[in-house]
Amino acid sequence: MQLYNTLSAEERAIMIDDAGKQRLTLSFYAYAQIQDPTQFRNDLFLAWNPLEVLGRIYVANEGINAQLSLPADNFYAFKDTIDTYDFMKGIRLNIAVEQDDHSFLKLTVKVRDKIVADGLVDETFDVTNIGIHLKAKEFNDLLEDPNTIVVDMRNHYESEIGHFTNAIKPDVDTFRESLPIIENQLAAHKEDKNLLMYCTGGIRCEKASAYFKHKGFDNVYQLEGGIIEYTRQVKEEGLQSKFIGKNFVFDHRLGERITDDIVSQCHQCGKSCDVHTNCLNEGCHLLFIQCEECAQIMEGCCSQDCIDVVRLPEEEQKAIRRGIKNGNKIFKKGKSDVLTFKNNLESLGTFVAVVPKVASTKEPKITKQYIGKGTHFYPKPSIGQFLIEENEIKTGDTILIIGATTGKQKLIIEEMLVNDATAEKAVAGDTCTFKLPFRIRLSDKLYKI
Repeated sequence: MQLYNTLSAEERAIMIDDAGKQRLTLSFYAYAQIQDPTQFRNDLFLAWNPLEVLGRIYVANEGINAQLSLPADNFYAFKDTIDTYDFMKGIRLNIAVEQDDHSFLKLTVKVRDKIVADGLVDETFDVTNIGIHLKAKEFNDLLEDPNTIVVDMRNHYESEIGHFTNAIKPDVDTFRESLPIIENQLAAHKEDKNLLMYCTGGIRCEKASAYFKHKGFDNVYQLEGGIIEYTRQVKEEGLQSKFIGKNFVFDHRLGERITDDIVSQCHQCGKSCDVHTNCLNEGCHLLFIQCEECAQIMEGCCSQDCIDVVRLPEEEQKAIRRGIKNGNKIFKKGKSDVLTFKNNLESLGTFVAVVPKVASTKEPKITKQYIGKGTHFYPKPSIGQFLIEENEIKTGDTILIIGATTGKQKLIIEEMLVNDATAEKAVAGDTCTFKLPFRIRLSDKLYKI
């Protein structure tokens, strides 16, 4: 009886591409009393694995927190599996704003002490005694009330790329840190202000609203379904989005575009940017914001030390990582001494930092022009598909395809199809396909040299 994922992410990505099925990315949560989380976990894995469900799911005595993807064809069969449990019957499923077939590449179901780590040891705390849920229009209306204080219950690296206007955004790494900070900061307003909270999908606000009611706050409200559901209702009802920027998500996309506003900056040079990335040094993997120019100069890394490591042969890199217990030192998201601009901005309050120039001993600098991104790969004919987002390409052009798995691949376009017809040129908005001697990924970027 298989109870764990047995395929690598690379193998799973190939299977997804070969299947050619559209996948849905979604999330949901439920607080409940689960007597045997381990048995519950095993039952879920056995039910979901045949349906090709992939994702990151946490279960505990207090409930379930799930972020996953599955073939669209299997949606109703999947829904049947969760409807068998009374506490999940008819549960709201938050469908992602943007879809990506590779959002998750493994099915991981883990038993945890809690589905949202809160650091609380208080037997009198009732997590089900929650605040008032608000839909998008109600949330917008309450935002306009001068007696309202709106609080972002997410972490600093989430709120820095997108947030509601006038929100308090605690500079915290974890949810458990935010609870006492907010309580102390708003202690004088337990009775005279509306405490309005939001998070990504609602799960953190659900617990936070119960916590603040437990601590004596009278008027506690939360955004039902979080930013994900808010965005869906805003589009469906034609409302003004009071949320600006991007919504951080916990899969390989690292963000969904909500509005065109860019509210953050590259952590290395200060250029307006809201694209998160992980340092390409697998022994570091720091999460930070990096613009296209810095990604090129720094070779996808956060520091010169990491550049030196990624230039080593793979076996030497593995030898360096072997036996090192990195822990939170590695995954300290968006906070590191090497993030030049961010550190200067926080300590000096000025925009003076620049990205250090890196001397490359491998190859001369290539001047390149961004064209678009990979959208699909057809394995049998070995054809890559790209969405042209900027500028144009023509047959005869030399192009560069760059990706974490793909590396840097340079070739000349000999022939191509544009919007499924043979053509000599592709411009912004077109879908372009051509033969490739290698497999591309959805995260790959297309440049013209």
